[in-house]
Amino acid sequence: MSRLIESILIPTDGSEGALAGAKYGIALASRTGADVHVLTIVDARHVPADAETVLAELEADAEEAVEAVASMVEAADADTEVVTAVERGTPFQSIREYAHRREIDVIAMGTKGRTGIDRILLGSVTENVLRTARTPVLAVPPNAPVSDAAGVTFERLLLPTDGSEGAAIATDWGIALATHLDAMVHVMSAVDTSPFPGGREPDALREELERRGEAAIETVRERAEEAAVGVSDSVETGDPVTAITAAASDYGADLIVMGTHGQTGVGQWFLGSVTENVVGQADVPVFCVPVAAESP
Repeated sequence: MSRLIESILIPTDGSEGALAGAKYGIALASRTGADVHVLTIVDARHVPADAETVLAELEADAEEAVEAVASMVEAADADTEVVTAVERGTPFQSIREYAHRREIDVIAMGTKGRTGIDRILLGSVTENVLRTARTPVLAVPPNAPVSDAAGVTFERLLLPTDGSEGAAIATDWGIALATHLDAMVHVMSAVDTSPFPGGREPDALREELERRGEAAIETVRERAEEAAVGVSDSVETGDPVTAITAAASDYGADLIVMGTHGQTGVGQWFLGSVTENVVGQADVPVFCVPVAAESP
């Protein structure tokens, strides 16, 4: 029987934010039987070409960073296969290219970190990986409340949907994860009334948006019930980012699973903004599924 996830890539720069991502990546690998790849990118773009001593120091630091995560994997599950690598390049491009070259299934990374010369990197690196990767990205906030991989739980998954193609592929992953991890799912849709001036919207249009949200939820509910996954649901009103993060808190979600492209309640493509803002504001990890991702 094939594994749900064959391989997980954990990029690291040795920072606390990167280690937060590593803990969740290791926990997901242990519970799905995936191999782990640990990667550090030495960004030499701002280092003078003749500064070999500086580059050597950065690469030594990079080796320490990957070995630290490899040790975490060993401590969490000695049966997990680990591959480590240090490469030079532009971080987000090198991460994406490594994932493609090694046929990685999931990238797990923190949403805050630093470059090899101590500059904050997310914003730039994780956001660019989210925007360009063709595989799911598990984005982990630095304040994720676990001390080690053993403390990570995946018991309650929040699955936002708007009925779009992007949401559909995220639904496939969310239900597959819930089945594999023996988790419950709460599916939600947000009716965004913000396009209407002064918060006033025609009743007929509001009802139509609620009907669409309920139809999107029902599609996911049917899929979950077919897979024997426990499911609850709700239709929320308001800004999607606020609604999703509030629902995650109210439901006690351990993980949000959502697509990286979708549509607003009035049919306009929204992600970029929504998923990136959820990643930036949520207190729990977000499993971000690009529309180009393969079904699990």
